[in-house]
Amino acid sequence: MSPARGTHSALAELEHSVAQAAAEPLVRISGAVSEVSSAQARVSGLSPVLKLGECVSFGGGGSAHLAEVVRIDAQGASIKAFEANTLTSLGERVYRAGPLRLSPHRSWKGRVINALGAPIDGAGPLRQGDESALIDGVPPPALRRARVSKPLRTGIRVVDLFTPICAGQRIGIFAGSGVGKSTLLAMLAGSKDFDTVVLALVGERGREVREFLDDALAGNRSLAVSVVATGDETPTMRRLAPRTAMTIAEFFRDAGDSVLLIIDSVTRFAHAARDVALAAGEPAVARGYAPSVFSDLPKLLERAGPGEEGKGSITGVFSVLVDGDDHNDPVADAVRGTLDGHVVLDRAIADQGRFPAVNVLASISRLAQIAWTSEQRDLVVKLRGLIARYEDTSDLRLMGGYKAGNDPELDQAVALVPKIYKALEQSPGSSSSRDAFRELAQALAA
Repeated sequence: MSPARGTHSALAELEHSVAQAAAEPLVRISGAVSEVSSAQARVSGLSPVLKLGECVSFGGGGSAHLAEVVRIDAQGASIKAFEANTLTSLGERVYRAGPLRLSPHRSWKGRVINALGAPIDGAGPLRQGDESALIDGVPPPALRRARVSKPLRTGIRVVDLFTPICAGQRIGIFAGSGVGKSTLLAMLAGSKDFDTVVLALVGERGREVREFLDDALAGNRSLAVSVVATGDETPTMRRLAPRTAMTIAEFFRDAGDSVLLIIDSVTRFAHAARDVALAAGEPAVARGYAPSVFSDLPKLLERAGPGEEGKGSITGVFSVLVDGDDHNDPVADAVRGTLDGHVVLDRAIADQGRFPAVNVLASISRLAQIAWTSEQRDLVVKLRGLIARYEDTSDLRLMGGYKAGNDPELDQAVALVPKIYKALEQSPGSSSSRDAFRELAQALAA
């Protein structure tokens, strides 16, 4: 390590220590652990001063741990620790720590952090920003938000053609397991139309994290802030990670950046929220999900989108893992109704070896009219019609009931749709699309 870099690292560590010391309150209010279970702990003596969702600390010294308050009653409060294997005992002192706050800084680009905002990439402490923000921020007022008006080019032909994305749009990637969801997200993460990328990997397999960071983000790694909460971490950490990522994205948005926010996946966030809610005693109302899950989802998703006039925007891409390929799953339904569009990946298409396995008939972008010209819109409507006719008559053609010349529209579909499907195929290693409509026209003319 060079002397200059060593000095910079030492100064960063000193700054971090000073900031931590300054954040410590002069007077601390405490209670005591009165009950311990595998799911939660109960604390007595703090109920009058605690608020739902804020934090408490315990353990003291250099091994202090944080926990979230998930229930409050007259007898005490229920808390769930953020870190796994956190041990506490009856009578241990527990201190009020207030709501979680984060102080992002531009130097966080290129770094990997956990849900609590602590670095996990071995590159030293993070520089703290001048202002702190609550983890559970609120979206800009509806009437002060900017209008969505700028189309973006993702470089993925099937997306740019059939479900175009605009700056500040929120779109979902709906797919079952093993259908290519992560691959499509990786391709989107490589887009060059953004100033900053914020990535939240929620409940991912540990081995896949580095693969995603090293491969998918290779071109944009210096622009990206990655928040990671793997599947073996606690539900509270997995529930916190998307909110941490959103807070960081809001910091860059307010600084004027065009931000790409990718959360993979919202379903695992909902699973973690369900675990926390059930531990707090909420009833299960829809396939095991508690009512608070369906209020947590729009609170998170609505924070993405355009900022106030004169500021940047957060373009949100949220993956939804459809359990058992059931697109009527309660989480999928709730998310679909909140977002500005959805891209549906179909297992039958993946089984045919066509990737990205996007079902263009089931996918929609509610802001496509901003990205399309009138001629492009008419062309896409025509292409959808041909694809629908081709798919509707698949059984007829397999049985040999189709004869050329009897139906001109079907003849056109049979001649063109296979070429369309071939033109839409794309892999992460292939070159990015520059003009999807021109490239499709060349493929159909061949």
